[in-house]
Amino acid sequence: MAFLGKIFLFIGQKGVVLLIGIMFFVFAYKNSVNFFQWVEDQTYGTRDYVMKKLEFLHISNIRDVHVTYALLGLSFGFPLIVFGIISLFGKFLLAAIVALVFCLIGWKLPRPLMNHLAEKRILMYQSQMVDALNLLSNGIRAGLSLPQGIGMVVAEMPAPISQEFNMILQQNKIGSSLDECFEELVKRIPTEDNEMFVTSIIILRETGGNLAETFDTIIFVIRERIRLKQKIETYVAQGMMQGGVIFCMPTAMGLMYTISDPKSMEPLFTTALGIIALLFAIALNLIGGFVILKIVKIKV
Repeated sequence: MAFLGKIFLFIGQKGVVLLIGIMFFVFAYKNSVNFFQWVEDQTYGTRDYVMKKLEFLHISNIRDVHVTYALLGLSFGFPLIVFGIISLFGKFLLAAIVALVFCLIGWKLPRPLMNHLAEKRILMYQSQMVDALNLLSNGIRAGLSLPQGIGMVVAEMPAPISQEFNMILQQNKIGSSLDECFEELVKRIPTEDNEMFVTSIIILRETGGNLAETFDTIIFVIRERIRLKQKIETYVAQGMMQGGVIFCMPTAMGLMYTISDPKSMEPLFTTALGIIALLFAIALNLIGGFVILKIVKIKV
């Protein structure tokens, strides 16, 4: 009887494992399309995303294979180097956890970094719009056509607005209508000021009207918006400073305790529980910093 009981127990354990395996297989099969789409988005999709942003930034001398090597280096190469350096001191658990953290950061860093560079370029474009529209308005008053006025902006203004306006002229030369070229400009630079500028041009080209006066009105609106934005930035500067101090305070206190009493802080870096607590504290600090940034950041 005892032997039969062991057999039934063995069969029961195998049955549970088999049932779990079947459930996992069914779940993976039903979500295989989403899973493979996610894998592609996180690999080739990230590379294609970076290449698209580089094209937007007018950086054309970087090949896609170099981007692939850079992504692999960030995600796996640099974490392996960190793991090897920390392992030389015999702290394998700490080395594995730190390498895993760097692997996750390297995996997720490229898209936010490229978005930051793209937003920075868009902000530079917005800051140049007043001068460019002023130049365009004066050119039209002097008797230039709209393409000639755009050419004057390309010749006189720095990047990035000269690059974007030059792209309008290049697209127009290869057969696209001027309206289509301006619509593409809005897709590349999706800001309210740019949309207002392009919409006014398209409407006035269809119905007729004074482009120079319209540009003067747009310039006034953009200047008032910039003035309001600067005023708001002045008001929230104190909040940004306070948020930065609060965000840096836990790290500063940890450094102070580590320098003044290293033995009391040693379990935080050498034991599994201490490392988990440290990572948990870092995560909470990052979440707090993100929340503070969202609170003090006001969209105009």
